[in-house]
Amino acid sequence: MSALIPNRFLFDFEFPLHYRSMLPVIDGDVGDWADDDLLPKLAELDCREEYADVWACWNETGLCIACRVADKRKPLRCDPGSFWTGDNLRVCTDMRDARTNKRATRFCQQFFFLPTGGGPGKEDPVAGVNKIKRAREDAQPVPIGRIAVASCVTRSGYTLEAHIPVVCLSGFDPAEHPRIGFYYILEDGDHGQQYLTVGDDLYWYVDPSTWATAVLQRQKVGKSKSGSSRT
Repeated sequence: MSALIPNRFLFDFEFPLHYRSMLPVIDGDVGDWADDDLLPKLAELDCREEYADVWACWNETGLCIACRVADKRKPLRCDPGSFWTGDNLRVCTDMRDARTNKRATRFCQQFFFLPTGGGPGKEDPVAGVNKIKRAREDAQPVPIGRIAVASCVTRSGYTLEAHIPVVCLSGFDPAEHPRIGFYYILEDGDHGQQYLTVGDDLYWYVDPSTWATAVLQRQKVGKSKSGSSRT
């Protein structure tokens, strides 16, 4: 019997986001990502297995995100016009980590990435931005062309990498605001959803207080899977 309230909802999670002086090359090859860059596997708290590796890191130029999905049997389905209906990776950030806010501010953003669906042949990767529903104030428009994205697609899966530069991050200021709200959700036609904290039923796409906190630290520290209880 599944729990009415997932265990992850009962905690406020915080984890360090690894600093890299030289960010990974955005070429679709995730071989230059380190284990330190892996995001915590919080799904274990709800007795769920994660089907994909997801990495993130940062430096003064912005944030990088990557994922690797394997064991696929169905063909990729990626449509930039309705990106949420197919295979996609979405990342949410709040550069002020206002964990008590139930509605997004101008420092909150949602980015989406598709392994295919772009270009004349619909085979190129895609990066985009989606407005956060019911936001108190929208973030400034993002120059989408500045986001670097790359993928490598095989018969059994794909890898995807992206670099979100400072110019695309509303309020990015690691020195004054090293704690940021952070969330990701990965959707796959074979495996379903994999997400950092909570799923669609708890309105992550509206409520930034359901996201985790990523700490932009330069020094190497151990990762934490636990957080303070909401209760």
